[in-house]
Amino acid sequence: MFTPFITEDFLLLNIMEEQQNDNQLNIELSEEIAEGIFSNLAIITHSNTEFVLDFIRVMPGIPKAKVKSRIILTPEHAKRLLSALEDNIAKFEAINGRIKTQEEPPFPMGFGGPTAQA
Repeated sequence: MFTPFITEDFLLLNIMEEQQNDNQLNIELSEEIAEGIFSNLAIITHSNTEFVLDFIRVMPGIPKAKVKSRIILTPEHAKRLLSALEDNIAKFEAINGRIKTQEEPPFPMGFGGPTAQA
């Protein structure tokens, strides 16, 4: 189970694991990237050599949206990502219950309610 808290025990364990495993990959996560980017729409395209995942934030009442992040993957890595997502969703649903999905929203995505003009 993942826990976002780092304790002295965790750091000690991590140091011991690093000493035991020289092949360990050290991954750096900057504060900016750690904040993440919210996305409520993803568009996936592909060619014979790559998959392109565009993550977009659609805001209510605004007819234009920007791609906030683009990830480009090899087909092999895309398949590993799919497998990892399926595994994590299964674990999530085992604890929290089935994720409810709705039909695909129409474009443009309407959030309902009044729209304002500036």
